Amino acid sequence: MLIDSHAHLELEEFDKDRDEVIERAKEAGVGAIVVVGIDLADSKKAVALARRYPMVYATVGVHPHDAAAVTQETYEELRTLAGEDKVVAYGEIGLDFFRNRSPREVQIKRFGEQLDLSVELGLPVIIHDRDAHNETLEMLKIHKGKLHGVVHCFSGDYEMARQCIDLGYYISIPGTITYKKSDVLRNVVRNIPLERLLVETDAPFLAPEPKRGKRNEPAFVFHTARRVAEIRGTLYDVVANTTAQNARELFGITV
Repeated sequence: MLIDSHAHLELEEFDKDRDEVIERAKEAGVGAIVVVGIDLADSKKAVALARRYPMVYATVGVHPHDAAAVTQETYEELRTLAGEDKVVAYGEIGLDFFRNRSPREVQIKRFGEQLDLSVELGLPVIIHDRDAHNETLEMLKIHKGKLHGVVHCFSGDYEMARQCIDLGYYISIPGTITYKKSDVLRNVVRNIPLERLLVETDAPFLAPEPKRGKRNEPAFVFHTARRVAEIRGTLYDVVANTTAQNARELFGITV
């Protein structure tokens, strides 16, 4: 069985065929999908999907793109949402210095506040890091021993992956592992323990080969897991079952 550890089925890209997308995921061997919130309204949609579909679990949080819009009321509503039975993590939160849709200093402040909130809630965190490797690591080090979670859609090198693992984090591998130019990520996959890996789609984004250029969906996580197996020289079933067990342990998923 596979678990898609990070997808955005709550987005409008799936409004016309969400039921069919979930059925295709089941047919592809996906047993659970973690639908990840990116702002307050979006987190509410993720929770609603978790209520509706038995195989869907939700997370709540505010993405760095929307950090500037966060208020104390936002945090109060997220705190309430986090109490829902099928909310399994807080996130995605972090830093994005590629697009800088919120000022960097605001991103850093909100990231710290949300890490603190995750500690309060007792939830694992889902970390977004784009072009902010050093700053992300420094923020995680401040909370060493208090938090664990996953660095999603990992884009760092092996040394960063090793440091994240030492801090208690899993490394989540997206469909980009199938792209020709992803040599740095392949080196990460080749060298870190399988027991610290997750697989994800980040659907509807980053569809793997041979689906690149199309809308991504949870069924396509099969291609990512198969490529991880090839890189590591191991059986596909070993990768699928181990990464699924890792996701169960991180998120408390019982499927």
